[in-house]
Amino acid sequence: MNELNTHNTKVNKEDTIKLNFIKCGDYYIPDIKLKNQNIRLGKWGRMRKEYLRLAHPILFSEMVLSEKLYEHCAEIEATAKSRMEIILPQLTKLYGVTEELKASNQLEWVRQMNACVAQAEETIKGELIYC
Repeated sequence: MNELNTHNTKVNKEDTIKLNFIKCGDYYIPDIKLKNQNIRLGKWGRMRKEYLRLAHPILFSEMVLSEKLYEHCAEIEATAKSRMEIILPQLTKLYGVTEELKASNQLEWVRQMNACVAQAEETIKGELIYC
């Protein structure tokens, strides 16, 4: 029985973390800071973060507590941008959205270009954001 208590004490000592506190009014609040505070999320990263928060709250909480959420969302952001750079030119070529169309009928070019962008965005949402 003594060995068990000694073992549990060791585990508890290893699991403890030293926290500093800040006094705000009458209360002491833990002074917790993120390791990498300079990550800025764009459209795709924010969409992924919101999806995880709503659809997978347990995974979201685990990622927040382990400080992996913003790194994950930044990686999704970069991947989505590179996918957009690949998909959009392919779609414009497939649908014949050319500079000649732009010169001859600007409104039609804008309509078709918006349709290509929307299709590319839906593809990226299915591949990276909502999975």
